Amino acid sequence: MLTTIVAVIIVLGGLIFFHELGHFVVARALGMGVSTFSLGFGPKILTRKIGKTEYALSLVPLGGYVALVGEGDDGDIPEGFTPKESFALRPAWQRLLVVAAGPVANILLAWLLCWALAFGWGVPVLQPVVGAVSAGSPAARAGLAPGDRILAIDGKKLESWDAMSRTINASDGRPLRLEVLRPDTPGESGAQARGHILDLTLTAERATRKTIFGEEETAWLIGVRAGNSVSAEPQGFWAAAAAGARQTWGMVSLTWQSFVKLAQRVVPLDQVGGPIMIAQMVGEQAHQGLAGLLALTALISVNLGILNLLPVPVLDGGQIVFCLIEMIFRRPVPKKAQEMATRVGLFLLVGLMALATFNDVWRIFK
Repeated sequence: MLTTIVAVIIVLGGLIFFHELGHFVVARALGMGVSTFSLGFGPKILTRKIGKTEYALSLVPLGGYVALVGEGDDGDIPEGFTPKESFALRPAWQRLLVVAAGPVANILLAWLLCWALAFGWGVPVLQPVVGAVSAGSPAARAGLAPGDRILAIDGKKLESWDAMSRTINASDGRPLRLEVLRPDTPGESGAQARGHILDLTLTAERATRKTIFGEEETAWLIGVRAGNSVSAEPQGFWAAAAAGARQTWGMVSLTWQSFVKLAQRVVPLDQVGGPIMIAQMVGEQAHQGLAGLLALTALISVNLGILNLLPVPVLDGGQIVFCLIEMIFRRPVPKKAQEMATRVGLFLLVGLMALATFNDVWRIFK
C-alpha cells in the first residue's frame, strides 16, 4: 500500500510539476515575471526568494503551480515587478508560446522516458510466433500450428509480428510461401528455439477484424493470433533517442485518435477512466518493476499533454485558441465572451471528471 501511495505521488506529482515547469521556463525566457513557483499545492512549508520569484515547497505534493505576473488581471502587478513583465500585456504570440509550453513539456518528458527505456531495456518487439490458429482458416489448412515461428514470407525475412502482418495484408490474395520454424520441444517458441524448417504455401482471405477501438475493418488475413514471445532489441544512445521519438509519436497519435473516437462515440463513455484508475495502474506497475512504471508514466504524460491541448477554455488548448483568434483578427476576444466560454468549458470538464470517477468506482464494485 505504501509503495502504491509513494508511486502515485511521484508519478502524478512529477507529471503536473513538469507541465508547470514548461510554462515557467518559457515565461522566464521571454522576460515575463513569475511571482511564485511552487512544488505542490496548499500551505507553503518552505519558501525561498531568488530574484523576484518565490520558490515554495507546499503541503500537498501532487503537482505544483506557476503564478505569472498579470495572468489573472492585466492591472495586477505585484510589488517589485513592472508592467513590461506582465503576461497579459505581452503580444498574443508570446502568450501562446507560454501556454503551449506546458503540454509540450509533457510530450518532451514522455520522449525522455521512452529514450531511457530504449537505452536501458531495449525496444520490445513482438515476435512472429503463432499463438493460436483459427479452425478452417488458410493457416489451419496449410498446417500452421501454435508455437510456429514464421521466419520469412516469399523469401523476405521477418523480424516482428507487425512486419508479418503488413506483408500478409499487402499480398492482395496471391499465394504466399512461408518459411516456418517448428520447435522440436512443445511450448518452446523463442528466437533460440531448436526445431525443423517447414515450407508452407497459403493464400490469405479477405475478412473483417476489429481495430484497437473496436471498429471493424477488412484486411487480408490468414487466421492466426500472436503468441506472447517478445524480445528486447538493444539500442545505442542515439539509436535509443530515435526509438524513443518513434514510440512517443505512436503514443501521441493513439491518444489523439482515442479522444476523436470518444467524441464520435466509437469508444463508449464507460471506457473513460479517471484518477482512481490511474492510481490503480501506477500501483500495479510499481510492484512489477521500474521499466513498466516508466512506460506507464510516459503514456500518462502524453495523455495529460494531449488533454490540455483540447480547445476547451479552461485548458491550455482553449487559451491557445483565444491567442490565435487575437493574432488573426488583431484584437483580443471580448472579456465577456471569454468568461462565458470558460464557464461552459468548466462545466464540460467537471462533467468529464465526474463521469471518469463514476466509471472508476463502478469498475471497483463490478
